Amino acid sequence: MESRYLQKCLGTCLTQGLTEVARVRPLDPIEYLAFWLYKHKENMNMEQMRQREMITLEHERELAMMEQEMLERLKAEELLFQQQLAFQLELEMQQKEKQKSEDFETGQEKSFKSMMSMESTARGEEQEPMQAEELVMDSGKTLAEISDRYGAPNLSRVEELDEPMLSDNGVSAPP
Repeated sequence: MESRYLQKCLGTCLTQGLTEVARVRPLDPIEYLAFWLYKHKENMNMEQMRQREMITLEHERELAMMEQEMLERLKAEELLFQQQLAFQLELEMQQKEKQKSEDFETGQEKSFKSMMSMESTARGEEQEPMQAEELVMDSGKTLAEISDRYGAPNLSRVEELDEPMLSDNGVSAPP
């Protein structure tokens, strides 16, 4: 039983230490063997610590690789979203341009009809009821809403409010 314990705990260590004592042949072999055993224990502890650090380092490398892959996937996904957003914005811009051109064309048609009705009125001809309604509807839009040409005035509507008139009596200087 004791031989198993000694063989298990000290077998290789003691054999290597005695081999070293036989090779070096120090003056005090017992002290040399004792120091060699302490040094061997330190070396074994350092080796175990180094192995644990290597395992930890490998684990951290795996985590870093997974994180890098995740970042790359996120960047690819972000790029895809940006492309989709740009495509949607382009479609919206095209739709707005189309709507503006349609509004401009209808505005031109209405202005042409109003000019024709004014000419017919100037000649003394009767206006059709539909043309009169179109004139009333046209008066609700500003010139900028009808036309988006460069240089077209962009005047907003201003409603005039009746302000109370100040009389000379109300504005008199203090005594």
